[in-house]
Amino acid sequence: MLTGLQIAIIGGDARQLEVIRKLADLDAKISLIGFEQLDFVYSGVTKEKFSDVHFAEMDCVILPITGTNTEGKVELIFSNEEVVITEDILLETPPYFTIYSGISNAYLDGLAKKMDRRLVKLFERDDVAIYNSIPTVEGTIMMAIQHTEFTIHGSNVAVLGLGRVGMSIARAFHHLGAHVKVGARKSEHLARITEMGLVPFQLNELEQEVKDIDICINTIPQLIVNAAVIQKMPTHTLILDIASKPGGTDFRYAEKRGIKALLAPSLPGIVAPKTAGRILGNVLARLIEEDVLNRKEPS
Repeated sequence: MLTGLQIAIIGGDARQLEVIRKLADLDAKISLIGFEQLDFVYSGVTKEKFSDVHFAEMDCVILPITGTNTEGKVELIFSNEEVVITEDILLETPPYFTIYSGISNAYLDGLAKKMDRRLVKLFERDDVAIYNSIPTVEGTIMMAIQHTEFTIHGSNVAVLGLGRVGMSIARAFHHLGAHVKVGARKSEHLARITEMGLVPFQLNELEQEVKDIDICINTIPQLIVNAAVIQKMPTHTLILDIASKPGGTDFRYAEKRGIKALLAPSLPGIVAPKTAGRILGNVLARLIEEDVLNRKEPS
């Protein structure tokens, strides 16, 4: 139970609604910032203006999956209010105050370090990434079906990266009857790809490996599907880039070549927000109890 804890939840998409329900059910007191356009009534939950929140009384804050931009601004979907996370805000908070965010950037990392506040990046956790790979795979399959004129079965698919999401995607497309090859850098990943019954290749050979593919699925958040790679692809190839923004594809050159390239980060929040929200809510409930409740000094 989270009885006695005061949690600020700032912005976010439909996934946050499940997080709110989960934490409220555990008896936390929740202040919602950036939700005034949303019709949401739940016991123990109040909507507040950012300027009215007393952060000295807060035990932790939950930011949207995207965290902040490079100036500390939080993107709000259900509000026109401007919210910026600054040093002055964190100065008000107690020493054990914890920041939860899906991902982070140099601004948020630097701010948390300077103000000596704990920052938890949820999407860097194995449990969150593995759970989230389930709706991500379903969303990737959905997009592949919607944007091609051929079946997945029998198609040539290249998956770039064998992280927690890449592995799930490669396995799913293989089970659907696609001819799957997977690009990776680490020798242990190449060995795992072979063990899975798939075709491994080194990412530095990518230009040669894309000459016969129908679908390219990128999970690597670096510019890896560059102009030189795209130039070697058949014009019917579909590129699905599911890496975090800005992705790892040269979308300008893909458009110039007439190749359909789609950036699709945050697929769980698009195709299955309720499931994705429950995943985050369950993990957050456990983390907040471990990270905050156990470190909070008795009043």
